[in-house]
Amino acid sequence: MDGFYGRILFVDLEHDKFKIEKVPKEVYRTYLGGKGLASWLLYKYNPPGIDPLDSGNHLIFATGPATGTLVWGSSRYGVFTKSPQTGIYSESYSGGKVPEAINATGFDAVIITGKSNTPVVLKIHPSGAEFHDGRDLWGLDTFKTEDFVNKRFGSGKKSPIKSGCVVIGPAGENLVRFAVIENDYWRSAGRTGPGTVMGSKKLKAIFFEGDKKRPVNNPGSLSSFAKNMVKENRKHPATDAYKSMGTPMMVKIMNQAGAFPTRYWSKGSYDRWPEISWDAINEKCSVKPNACLKCFMACGRMTTLKEGRHKGLVIEGPEYETIYAFGGLCQIDDINEIAYLNHLCDAFGVDTITAGNLCAFTIEAVKRGKISHNIDYGNFDAIILLIEDIVKKRGIGEILAEGIRYAAGKWGLEDVAVHVKGMEPAGYDPRVLKGMGLGYAVSDRGACHLRSTFYKPELAGMIDPDQIE
Repeated sequence: MDGFYGRILFVDLEHDKFKIEKVPKEVYRTYLGGKGLASWLLYKYNPPGIDPLDSGNHLIFATGPATGTLVWGSSRYGVFTKSPQTGIYSESYSGGKVPEAINATGFDAVIITGKSNTPVVLKIHPSGAEFHDGRDLWGLDTFKTEDFVNKRFGSGKKSPIKSGCVVIGPAGENLVRFAVIENDYWRSAGRTGPGTVMGSKKLKAIFFEGDKKRPVNNPGSLSSFAKNMVKENRKHPATDAYKSMGTPMMVKIMNQAGAFPTRYWSKGSYDRWPEISWDAINEKCSVKPNACLKCFMACGRMTTLKEGRHKGLVIEGPEYETIYAFGGLCQIDDINEIAYLNHLCDAFGVDTITAGNLCAFTIEAVKRGKISHNIDYGNFDAIILLIEDIVKKRGIGEILAEGIRYAAGKWGLEDVAVHVKGMEPAGYDPRVLKGMGLGYAVSDRGACHLRSTFYKPELAGMIDPDQIE
């Protein structure tokens, strides 16, 4: 069937076995793309009521029918499982170069079940899977893990061979409920805790390598579509804006709209926002646009800090969501410190949105007399230490590592905690952008801004937020 390989790889970590099977064509026709296929597989194979950290919880990696083709923006992979953060359906996505390596293995999906007795690294290739000892990688941060895995398992062969890896950091190993899966250093399958599921299976990394290409029904039409798409959109004002400023441009827009969540959701704007906006990044850092593979938007920021105690640090970011989480909710007014917090979360392998929310929630718990802890709004050193405590499950970090619902219950702050189904919202205040409130409420994975980007028509004036009851 065009657009699909027609092959699914099943990997059993408990017995170091794999098998390759086919899925009926009716499934491909009925369920749309990689998400549809993976969701069907999860529903079919995951036992009802299973604990997300049980060895029987399935972890599924999938790419879509456009991945590896000429379609712009197609270099994406999805991870599907039962979420340790929310306890329900989990989907998370990432870009970069690795998605094409996953695709080049020649499988529409890779399904992983079981749990290894010792840390393991999987190598996936068109013939199946190999199981390698990963004990010497256990405890390493995500950056060092990527370097080791790519060096150890890469063949060094170039086109048409494509290769790359996905990894977890100490947060996933320690079963922090909102651990992420990282690839290409700074790309994250970031929400709902898929890295925690990898950690529960003692799966430190997966290396993908292959040379397969998806069958295309009409290569000529696809080529014309790709050429027209770039012709129509390369010079679009939105493209220029994202290429020149990236997502940090939203800091100014959201503050002017009064929808920039601040001081743990108690305010809609931050009076120090110019210090953490795009202009501040451009002034205090050396910034270059960076794009995912096959994307002309180049909204990523390769940022080098030029001053301060973290001078010389190189990251991709910080993105708007990280700036809102630490800059707005925690009221940190130094973009260099926010960039460092971004780096720390990436190295540990935790979601910056949830991490920032939990830090601000902790500050609020202290303010309300629910707990005693040396932390306050704007105190970035205390926030850095708290993130380390969460990842290592030290002190109150052990409570926060279980997520917002658990912490709120322990501290008697259920009426203050901001989340949907156990996942915190992104940086778009639903009290102003009411369509986003609806989007957060009905999203299948908890409070998510990507299941409905309703803030765009609301901010653009295409729809009046007050017409939504």
